[in-house]
Amino acid sequence: MKKSQIRKFINEQRIQLSIPEVEGLSVKLLLQFKKLDFTEVDSLHIFLPIADKKEPDTFILIDWLLEHHPNIKIIVPKADFETSLMTHHVYPGREGLSSSLFNILEPMDSDLHNGHVDLVVIPMLAFDLKGYRVGYGKGFYDRFLKGIQTRKVGLCFYPPIETIEDVNEHDVRLDLCITPEQTYLFQ
Repeated sequence: MKKSQIRKFINEQRIQLSIPEVEGLSVKLLLQFKKLDFTEVDSLHIFLPIADKKEPDTFILIDWLLEHHPNIKIIVPKADFETSLMTHHVYPGREGLSSSLFNILEPMDSDLHNGHVDLVVIPMLAFDLKGYRVGYGKGFYDRFLKGIQTRKVGLCFYPPIETIEDVNEHDVRLDLCITPEQTYLFQ
């Protein structure tokens, strides 16, 4: 399938999820996330969930990290829709977030992070067996990931599809993808 078809199909599936279903799937993602090795992770970039799009609740991952790995610096993005670029900020806690024009939670006045990031948790709609992902089509994460050496971890509610037919040179491959049932590793 092509990305546009996948986006349409998965968006239709996700929008039908109830809030309890999203919560349950997010808890299962956390159980898989806990199995990752964080011993060499000093900084971790993670997206904040867009509730309207029924994205995985990454706040439970953040809360778990803060409790079990308090030395890891948590970085969150802020999107600029005019340039399709992101800036990266130290997580200020939930009280330091506000909703943007597009109802996306973003840090208000937290410190900018320009340093190395050891692990990036990436949003997506779908992924394939080669480790390529389908996002919303704006390219924010592909641009961000193109220029850095980091471990790329996807979070997805659904198992992989066989192949994304229209992968291009700008698409960045994941190192692994976490689903509620298992973690997929890509070589």
